[in-house]
Amino acid sequence: MSCTTRDEVLKLAESKLGDLVELTSKLIQIPSENPIGTQRDVVDFVKNYLTSAGISCEEVGCNPDYPCVVAKIGKDDGFSVILNGHVDVVPAGDRNQWDFDPFSGEITDKCILGRGTSDMKAGVAGVLFAMKTLVESGVELNGNIRLHIVSDEESGGQYGSAWLCDNGYAENADACLVAEPTTHSTIEIGQKGKIDLILKSYGKSAHGSLAGHRGENAILKLGKVLENVQMLGEIEGRYGENQKQALINSKIIANQKNGAGAGEVIDHVTANVGIIKGGTRPNMVPDYCEAIVDLRIPLGVTIEEVEEKIKEMIAKSGVEGVEYELGCTMLANYTEIDAPIVEAIKKHAEDLWKEEVLPAYQWASSDAREYREKGIPTIQFGPSNTIGIHSYNETVDIEDVEKSGLIYVLSLCDLMGVK
Repeated sequence: MSCTTRDEVLKLAESKLGDLVELTSKLIQIPSENPIGTQRDVVDFVKNYLTSAGISCEEVGCNPDYPCVVAKIGKDDGFSVILNGHVDVVPAGDRNQWDFDPFSGEITDKCILGRGTSDMKAGVAGVLFAMKTLVESGVELNGNIRLHIVSDEESGGQYGSAWLCDNGYAENADACLVAEPTTHSTIEIGQKGKIDLILKSYGKSAHGSLAGHRGENAILKLGKVLENVQMLGEIEGRYGENQKQALINSKIIANQKNGAGAGEVIDHVTANVGIIKGGTRPNMVPDYCEAIVDLRIPLGVTIEEVEEKIKEMIAKSGVEGVEYELGCTMLANYTEIDAPIVEAIKKHAEDLWKEEVLPAYQWASSDAREYREKGIPTIQFGPSNTIGIHSYNETVDIEDVEKSGLIYVLSLCDLMGVK
């Protein structure tokens, strides 16, 4: 079929929505648990799908256990868009907790069932479908669309999106769409940063029967510091004029999803004491204790600012022999609310869903940061049912899958100059 207009491309896409649903189901039926499984079968499936669609692709990467697939359609010059998605999924866990086979890919009247439906094989199916539709349409693209399919997002991304960005695969891109789950009413245009704060307390060992008279309990010392950990939440983000509407949107969404007051997590540092390790035996006064605190950092906050507050927190405890170090550190990142990729997705999502779609900041983080660090305007937008993601009984609505696929096709037409 040869199409010359966006409306003709849309009609072609609409005629093939059943293929999109079936593609999502097939991806679910290929187990790709990370870190306990393998992504080989699902990566081979993606390569075969692209090849069958007439799209040249290549397997790349630095770790054979976590391969990437890259592809490109269009011409070398003009606007350049990257489509990103990961095919690895978190483990299914206890099968007895599932109401259905997590790898059945069963299609019901309203949903597709299985591990990875929302996070994020439905999104991967959507971008694959969009590329295939544009190739089949024969429409002329005034630019190019690049595909980045990775297989290790759930394990940190160092062999996937980070490696692709570090090795030139994202050069000269003008926009990036990460098809991660967002719900249809939200476009994620920014994320908080992350710091792993490691607190270490040193004491003196002694026989446990002499506790309080001999030795120095490192666990109790660190406990006094941790009593003040919420001081870190006093640090507030700083937002420019062009970021304030997205901040308002973000707070509305956080309150709706997590309860009144949850919006504060968007523009304040949050601190979660996630791990505590200390002591050798119950009958020994512990001479060492360590805690790892997960800090999420809003826009405008520097590492130095956080360190000053950490020092203040330790000093307020009044104990000596407590040190800290910073593990993983990532600053918050964002895309301008009026970037072409944001406006294109917002326009077509609102047209299809007949409701307002809010560009907003995310309180967690994802591979989007890798592209934003390269200066590429990057968004997340993908189909999802948030209940079940990283848990049991994960599903995705068929309507969401179909409309996301159409939104991708229409938005790419806009960005590629197809009228």
